[in-house]
Amino acid sequence: MSHLPPLAGPTQAAPGPITAAPAPPQPLAVPTPPRRGRSAPIWLFAVLIVLLVGLVAYVLTYLGVVASGIGMVLALIPLAGVLLAVRIADRWEPEPTSLVVLAVAWGAIAAVAIALGVDILLDAVVPSPPDDPVRDALSSVIQAPLIEEFAKGLGVFLIFVFARRAFDGPVDGVVYGALVGAGFAFTENILYFATSLIESGVPDTAFTFLLRGILSPFAHVMFTAVTGYAIGRAARDGAGPAAAAGAGLLGYLGAVALHALWNGSAMFSDFFHLYVTLQVPLFIAFIVGFIALRREEARLTRERLGEYAAAGWFTPTEVDLLSTGAGRRRAIAWARTLPGDRSRQMRSYIAEATALAAARQRVRTGRDPQAARDEQIYLARATAARAALLGHHP
Repeated sequence: MSHLPPLAGPTQAAPGPITAAPAPPQPLAVPTPPRRGRSAPIWLFAVLIVLLVGLVAYVLTYLGVVASGIGMVLALIPLAGVLLAVRIADRWEPEPTSLVVLAVAWGAIAAVAIALGVDILLDAVVPSPPDDPVRDALSSVIQAPLIEEFAKGLGVFLIFVFARRAFDGPVDGVVYGALVGAGFAFTENILYFATSLIESGVPDTAFTFLLRGILSPFAHVMFTAVTGYAIGRAARDGAGPAAAAGAGLLGYLGAVALHALWNGSAMFSDFFHLYVTLQVPLFIAFIVGFIALRREEARLTRERLGEYAAAGWFTPTEVDLLSTGAGRRRAIAWARTLPGDRSRQMRSYIAEATALAAARQRVRTGRDPQAARDEQIYLARATAARAALLGHHP
């Protein structure tokens, strides 16, 4: 067993043997991966729909149709940019579409509903005069980070609980956390933009858009990604829900600290000075950290597929092409030169081989009793995808 770098997490179980491939490897019958453990229950989406109806009613009642509509159009701009960035970041092993939708919807609907509900409850229990600076400071620097990060982090944890077989490690956790944060920022931006338009007109709305839509579209993304990273590390180590909740709590505290720092810089000091000297370096560090995690994921893919190469299922050259970004780009470029442009088939081959490596890693951690079955499913799908790429048929 090769030594894994520190970011990989420990290996907890001896992997099962890989059956030697026939010479040459023949495509197997193509099975369909089971949905169980890779998707959220329907009732969770039903809950989100009910919350959405209530949230829309609340927004339209207090902000009106016109201001809310303008706020939503403006909020779509940073959301589109963030989702594009997350999609690019998640190209190595894309998350299931249903879970991507769930993550964004949880942030945009459930997390906002929880934060609003707590805010309304506190106003009812502890009333305060309008424009109370002490209450505003406590709300911005303490209440908002604590409640909002809990509500968003809960969404990431629920994805872990219901879809553990699509939650393989830190990269997945960062992606799910980023998506939840993006959804939350979208709805919160609607509220901020619409309120600015009603209270102060177009100039103040433009300034608010500059601050939230241009200068800080990734703020909530970065906060909740910290929680997601912690849960993802627990997932990589084979943790169950209780251990993942403990790890998520540590990540939550980090997210709260970053959130409080961000809000405090806007309230108590020169925002633009701290933005340049503190927030921008933090964001750069976040990007560098994510790149390091992606490289570690590539190393794991290379090692797991290398085990299959040793059994004859792949050639060493194929492993190089499948497990590096540069190799994948070369492979897709080569596939475009084949008759009929087979780049789509090459992308399918890459995706199935990556899923095979992830299933093999789950076998090694021992965290998923169904991982061995997944391994056989994705082996069959990878060999079938290669056959389709090369123009062979099972």
